[in-house]
Amino acid sequence: MYEFKEEYVTGIESVDAEHKRLFEIADEAYQLTKEEFLVDKYDQVRHILGELKDYALQHFEHEEAYMASIHYKHMFIQKVQHDQFREKINDMNLEHLDENTEELLSEILEYLTNWLINHILEHDKQIGM
Repeated sequence: MYEFKEEYVTGIESVDAEHKRLFEIADEAYQLTKEEFLVDKYDQVRHILGELKDYALQHFEHEEAYMASIHYKHMFIQKVQHDQFREKINDMNLEHLDENTEELLSEILEYLTNWLINHILEHDKQIGM
C-alpha cells in the first residue's frame, strides 16, 4: 500500500533514498494492521516505533546537514517541523501498549501517512529546486 512514488522525488538522491525507507516503515505498520491472525502485536509495534524513531532522527540529521550545506533559506521552518515530529513520536505512550496495541499502531500509521505526504510535497521538494 505504501510506496515511494515519482511525485515524492526531491531530486536529492540521499534524501529520496531515506524518504523511500520511511515509506517502507509505514508499509510495515500498514501490513501489521492487516494481520488478522496475529493476536499479540506488541513486539512488532515496539519494533516499528523504535525503527521509526531511530531512522527519522538519522534522516533529519542528514537532511538538516544538507540544507545547511546549501544555505537553504527555509531551514528554520524545516527544523521546527522535524522537532515536532521527534516530539510526537517520543510522546507516543508505550506504557499502555499492551492494552492499546491496535490503537497505537493506527496512531503511528495515521501520523506517519500525513507527515510523509504533506511534509515531502509541501516542504522537502522545495529543497531540491
